[in-house]
Amino acid sequence: MSRRAALALGLLLVLVVAVVLGVRFGPVHLTIGQALRALLGEGTSTDRTIVLELRLPRALLGALVGGGLALAGATFQALLRNPLAEPYILGISGGASVGAVLVLSLGLATAGSWVLPLAAFAGAILAIALVFRVATATGRGMDVRVLLLAGVVVAAFFSACIAFILSISEARTVQSAVLWIMGSLSGASWRSVVLTAAYTLPAAALLMGLARPLNLMAIGEETAQYLGANVERVKRFSLVIAALITASGVAVVGVIGFVGLVVPHTIRLLVGSDHRVLLPLSFLAGAAFLTLADLVARMALAPTEIPIGVITAFVGVPFFLVLLRRSLSS
Repeated sequence: MSRRAALALGLLLVLVVAVVLGVRFGPVHLTIGQALRALLGEGTSTDRTIVLELRLPRALLGALVGGGLALAGATFQALLRNPLAEPYILGISGGASVGAVLVLSLGLATAGSWVLPLAAFAGAILAIALVFRVATATGRGMDVRVLLLAGVVVAAFFSACIAFILSISEARTVQSAVLWIMGSLSGASWRSVVLTAAYTLPAAALLMGLARPLNLMAIGEETAQYLGANVERVKRFSLVIAALITASGVAVVGVIGFVGLVVPHTIRLLVGSDHRVLLPLSFLAGAAFLTLADLVARMALAPTEIPIGVITAFVGVPFFLVLLRRSLSS
């Protein structure tokens, strides 16, 4: 078995174990037997409700969002030719946060409503539109340097908007907004799983289908154009799809950083830069990483739940630094 195949099998196994652990562990203790019986529709009604309506959707949502963020990160890193690029570099999280904070400040985000995720998604789409508008304003194609700068500027503008909204809001609104910005899977439901899957899975398939032109563009845009790749079309299409994946995840679970930065870069250090391998492995690794991070967030200080963005930062940063140091010393 090749190294790449072994890594893929290992990541798939880790993902399955992470989902099983996510289903078993929580504020209410369940044995493996109780969890398995509940998954099969047996056991007590309480066990079935906990497993099938709360924990399983949460684990699956974490896998979808984590995989999507990692895949989007790998795509941004390829297009911007910067291994430290990540999904939020285009101001997507800032736009989503503005939409969410606005509806929270207006008292429109009632429990169980779709107003908050819809507002967050609309804000993310607005951010994408603004960044692309700036990047193509010269009429000479999409310059990745201008795109990067536009993302930084738009993100700074949205940060100012958030600060303004919070400064004139009530304390309860500020607390809710801060918790949302730090990210959480606590609101997971089958409806949110289906919605996220409807965006993430087809978009992931489209991005993986672009592995060859992304490989060519990693060499250089002029070389890719000479070898038959439609550079501008690939850039626009890939950026839009990756941005939509990020927006759909942020809209449902809030802002979760470092997944799109650490995971694809780590996989690249292990298997190289061939996007035919890098993209699917990044999806698997991101899914496993976020599912495990959510489990730690729930269990570390139980019954208090830590924001998952805190866990991804605490785990991701040192792990990334260790791998980076090994790659530089090798």
